[in-house]
Amino acid sequence: MNTILERMAEFGDKCFIVHRGERYSYQQAHHDVSKWLKKLPELGIKSGDVVSVIGQFSLDVTALLLALLENKNIIVPIDDELQEDIEKRHQVAGVQFAFRSGIHSGVEYSETGFYSDHDYLQSLRKEQKAGLILFTSGSTGNSKAAVHQFDKLIGRYFKSDKRKPINAMVFLKFDHIGGVSTMLSILMNGGCMFSVEDRSPESICRLIEREKIQVLPTTPSFLNMLIMSRAWEKYDLSSIRVITYGTEPMPESTLNSMSKFFPDVMLKQTYGLTELGIFPTRSKSNTSTFMSIKEGDIQIKIKDDILYVKSDMAMLGYLNAPSPFDEDGWYNTGDKVIVEDGYTKILGRDSEIINVGGEKVYPSEVESVLLDMRGVKNVVVQGKKNPITGQIVSAVFELEDDELISDLARRVREHCQNKLDAFKIPREVAIADGELVSGRFKKIRKNIKQKETDKSA
Repeated sequence: MNTILERMAEFGDKCFIVHRGERYSYQQAHHDVSKWLKKLPELGIKSGDVVSVIGQFSLDVTALLLALLENKNIIVPIDDELQEDIEKRHQVAGVQFAFRSGIHSGVEYSETGFYSDHDYLQSLRKEQKAGLILFTSGSTGNSKAAVHQFDKLIGRYFKSDKRKPINAMVFLKFDHIGGVSTMLSILMNGGCMFSVEDRSPESICRLIEREKIQVLPTTPSFLNMLIMSRAWEKYDLSSIRVITYGTEPMPESTLNSMSKFFPDVMLKQTYGLTELGIFPTRSKSNTSTFMSIKEGDIQIKIKDDILYVKSDMAMLGYLNAPSPFDEDGWYNTGDKVIVEDGYTKILGRDSEIINVGGEKVYPSEVESVLLDMRGVKNVVVQGKKNPITGQIVSAVFELEDDELISDLARRVREHCQNKLDAFKIPREVAIADGELVSGRFKKIRKNIKQKETDKSA
């Protein structure tokens, strides 16, 4: 297998990364990676040591990450906005050395005093393989530390045929499996990546226009924000060729709006998990939420309507939780699906399905209808306990303008009357006290703060 440095050397003075308006070539990045490879031993950092990199995509941070990969370190990328979780993550991962991106430029270095001899880390050290530790979003509890063999993840890109270089935005953060995948895909094909500091729709559209960006990998929640902001009307976004979306179910109303507003853009659904990496997929069409998952080193099966996956790219396991794999290596994704003509549709997490008197309600279906209402910026649908039916449907709204909760509840009932079965119509309506989207641009579904609630239905 070629090395990262050898691949980078092929692309010379082509643009590697644009950060804060400054352009840096592959030649510059190659120089910085080489410089770090000389610096690491001087700092006492050996192959197999666990090292965190705290920051976001920039030349300094990306070059350091690639140098640690070449040095066969076990790397823990951490978003610098997660200030309160950094020490906890260092302790769980056994981080020995920490690098933090400077306020303006450069990288600060420190030793942590932590160490772990966990079996997964010891196996990476024994085999002299680079590792990658990614923390899950923690949407169903505490974040889990997933340990990957980084050489396997990057090996997929070395084995793939080279594609035409592209200008792509690294919207998903570098401590997210989607962000890592975007970076590797761009790097292996000699493309140019554009870092993002302000992820508001206005700023993203401005960056696309200025830099003629061709690929935007993002989330359904961000695309809904983009539609509601109408920022896309103010800028020339004609350079965009592909918009990919993943990390959560896509509301059909959002997808239909995107297809209408961006008729010449390919809208591609992606699918992946922190534990398994990003899978190669193909959307059935621009207006369909069905996709096919290309097999190869990935096997899939459906059991009781739940998607199971088996992959050579799977993590070794968690540092702080039991292994989620069965004895044959299958991983239960927890995603409820339906399959038609070889295409798969993700209905939502099995744990989030609402049971109303024995009838199943998928939150994404109800959310898609409610997002079509006037003045709705975002909405989260959940199940609430009920002594008669077991559960009822509850909807928490983020609105463009202030509105009486009684008026909103009435509008919800009227809007849903001919669009949803009666048991799917929200019986409890609330207004959120804040945004319904997390820093990773996924819907917040736990511990939502509410200002007002209407239970009159």
